[in-house]
Amino acid sequence: MFRRLLSAEGQSRSAKTVEVFGWLILIEGIIVLFAPHFSISVLGIPRLTEQGANYYRLVGLLVSGVGMLYIASGRLNAEGFVFASMLDRPLVPVAMAILWHLEIIPGPLALIFSVQDFGSFLWTLFTWCAEQEQR
Repeated sequence: MFRRLLSAEGQSRSAKTVEVFGWLILIEGIIVLFAPHFSISVLGIPRLTEQGANYYRLVGLLVSGVGMLYIASGRLNAEGFVFASMLDRPLVPVAMAILWHLEIIPGPLALIFSVQDFGSFLWTLFTWCAEQEQR
């Protein structure tokens, strides 16, 4: 199993899309964890208090964990996870719109999460559909 994590032999194209998405959110989570003030400046979010920065770092830690889950699932060619991710990711823009409307998160953060998750969902969906047609 660990060998498959190092070299993803037999990995489907849709599993590769999940892995790439995982790397993206792992990197984002690491940036938030170790450079929260830099990441909020890029997103145009108002300056955080010390406590706010620590909570934001906690979010970075959680996002990194989800990224690792996506990477491992993609590398291990977990078809069930690939399919399940296509159920989850299209809901992110709806959730972000609600959180933005309720003024829980700022607009730039909601927008970047929405575009990233929905765009990666479409990539996985089209790749997965093409694989299903080939079977």
